[in-house]
Amino acid sequence: MPIWRRFRERMAMARFGAHEASGSLGDLGTFLPLVLGMARQNGLDLGTALFFAGLLNLLTGLAFAIPMAVQPMKAIAAVALTQGLTVPQILAAGMIVSAVVLVLGWLGWADRLGRLIPDSVVRGMQLGLGLSLALKGLQMAGAPGPERWWLALPAALFGWWFIGSRRVPVALVIFAGGAALALFKSPDAFHSLRIGFHLPHWISIPPHDWWVAFTKAALPQIPLTLLNSVVAVCALARDLHPDRAPSEKKVAISVGAMNLLTGWFGGMPMCHGAGGLAGQEAFGARTQGSILMLGAAKLLVAVLFGSSLMALALAFPQTLLGVMLVFSGISLAEASRKASDFGILLLTAAGCIALGYLVGVLLGTAAALLTARREA
Repeated sequence: MPIWRRFRERMAMARFGAHEASGSLGDLGTFLPLVLGMARQNGLDLGTALFFAGLLNLLTGLAFAIPMAVQPMKAIAAVALTQGLTVPQILAAGMIVSAVVLVLGWLGWADRLGRLIPDSVVRGMQLGLGLSLALKGLQMAGAPGPERWWLALPAALFGWWFIGSRRVPVALVIFAGGAALALFKSPDAFHSLRIGFHLPHWISIPPHDWWVAFTKAALPQIPLTLLNSVVAVCALARDLHPDRAPSEKKVAISVGAMNLLTGWFGGMPMCHGAGGLAGQEAFGARTQGSILMLGAAKLLVAVLFGSSLMALALAFPQTLLGVMLVFSGISLAEASRKASDFGILLLTAAGCIALGYLVGVLLGTAAALLTARREA
């Protein structure tokens, strides 16, 4: 099929209403804390990171017929924040992971991985990730200070009451309120904005940084990307959109290509994710229109304001991001209700939370194989 005809079909399926706009913000509770953290502690350029996140949103919206999330690679972000990786090391780690996932996807091994892992294990991973996101959101929303009572609690009650409403775009209302509050409390952040034409530039990566990136950040990220960004996100997509769900191979190739395209120019390591998809669905997204709107907005503000957005982004209330993250986590955890074996579900979820996703999946898979052999 010609590219232009496929483009027309994708655009015909997309919707661009208020609920799609609300759903597009459903993953901000994960995106903003990580990108701001690496911008402050590691020197990542916020404008460049936002530019490429928007570009990948647009490409994802054209490639998939569902609201497929684009989110930071969490293991790389965690290592970068705790061990002080340099910007070239962060970029190299993302490209290494993408290269591995691209090869596995191109060879069809990602599809085989999706078929080999038992359904209850995948559901357990969704439960573990959902609970982890919700707990992180509670930690952010309940941080010491008066905001947890006069801001986080009303936002949580508002979200709980209207989360399923077709009339109220919950995330859009919470985000607009947070932006207004940030401008009111920190007017200097608004005055710090500088309009100018900002575009990314080439970043060279020394040979030594590739080895550091591989050993410290890429190794823990590879299994997480394969399990959460490919296997789990495809399983969730089949639950939410069985007629439009992509294959593991297509998602793996998408994850593999994105950082190889943007990493040389300062784009932070990104991937797809079940948590992001669940969060966007929870707040109203149903088509790729939400992703296209989010990408266009990110690109616009990145090109216009660049890194001068830093002060305004830091002024946004963390408590509200935490509330949004709680609802995203709950939405993902709810997908685990379809598991066929409750014991394996809980074992996998507990292992993922306590020991990491790779260990949790291995424990759950071993238990599933033993159970099947005993019943045979």
